[in-house]
Amino acid sequence: MANKRIDQPTGTETVGHEWDGIEELNTPLPRWWLWLFYICIAFAIGYSVVYPALPMLNAGTQGTSGWTSRGQLAQDTAAADAAQKAVREQIAATPVELLASNPDLMQKAIDGGKAAFKVNCSHCHGSGAAGSQTLGYPNLNDDDWLWGGDIKSIETTIVHGIRQVGDDQTRQSAMPPFEGVFNPGQVSGLSAHVLSLSGKAKANPEGAALFAQNCTVCHGNTGEGSRAVGAPKLKDAIWLYGGTDADVQHQVRQPRMGVMPAWGTRLDAVTIKMLAAYVHSLGGGEAFAPAAPVAPAPTGPTNVSH
Repeated sequence: MANKRIDQPTGTETVGHEWDGIEELNTPLPRWWLWLFYICIAFAIGYSVVYPALPMLNAGTQGTSGWTSRGQLAQDTAAADAAQKAVREQIAATPVELLASNPDLMQKAIDGGKAAFKVNCSHCHGSGAAGSQTLGYPNLNDDDWLWGGDIKSIETTIVHGIRQVGDDQTRQSAMPPFEGVFNPGQVSGLSAHVLSLSGKAKANPEGAALFAQNCTVCHGNTGEGSRAVGAPKLKDAIWLYGGTDADVQHQVRQPRMGVMPAWGTRLDAVTIKMLAAYVHSLGGGEAFAPAAPVAPAPTGPTNVSH
């Protein structure tokens, strides 16, 4: 205190501190800044009283207004549900194969399905539905379908899943492993023939003979496949587990067959319809055709490459 003095050039009092001849001026805060600081303090106190703000031992303070973020979320969700109720009722009352007859309703179903896809399906099929050959998740953007690409068939697949244990209507196909049945040369020849069906390899007579004897019952003479039993088309160069010679040979020796959960017990019927509409809209959707009777799954080979 004794060292305080008035700095002559500025006319400001010093604080009495000195470091190597350098003194600190006691410059007051700008009045506008000081009043703004006081206002912020008053606002913080008022906010803490009116709104939930202070954490306590077991819970936070409730605030005099009774407002909570959870309560606001519940109100917003209820409002959104009310806004969607009429659309969902329309979708519920419309058979999935007839949605396209109402373009506006179909578009709303697609939009809803897109949101549901991101929550429930993107983990395996990817956010863009491109799938993964590494993991055996199919690309839903192309026009290659094991059990049909019309909107009704897609809905059935979503409802009952693929190889879902406990669902007697699940999509089901099986291919026996040929490890030990064919020698390495025969496996190589069969792989070459399968790749030749899509122009990816030269024809192999031995492989063609093996294919005719063991594979045509499900995949057809020219590799056209069969949707009745979920046997993939082999002549379109679209592959689920990869299309190299090594990939096809692996599939012949030890077939990989994926699974998909049955969503009929997990999602409501309207959400499933919207998912079917969205998947159908991705680029490979086909016109609806009444499904033919489903043949029982064969005991022979059914899934060489997809």
